[in-house]
Amino acid sequence: MGNSLAVRLPKALVEELALKSGDTLDIVAASAQKLAVEKDQRRQRALDEISQLKWKLPGDYVFDRDEANAR
Repeated sequence: MGNSLAVRLPKALVEELALKSGDTLDIVAASAQKLAVEKDQRRQRALDEISQLKWKLPGDYVFDRDEANAR
């Protein structure tokens, strides 16, 4: 994950936050004993804003993340 660390999350937390692979968490508070996280909603907000534009994609369009991120 680049220069970042990966963290294993308990199943109960994953279910409570409705997380899926690829989701991003923000650390909102931290101390020696506790860590408070919340699900990053920027992607969902952006998708909601785009959907309000009423643009139509071609029926055969398939998003390819690797292609989109190719350099």
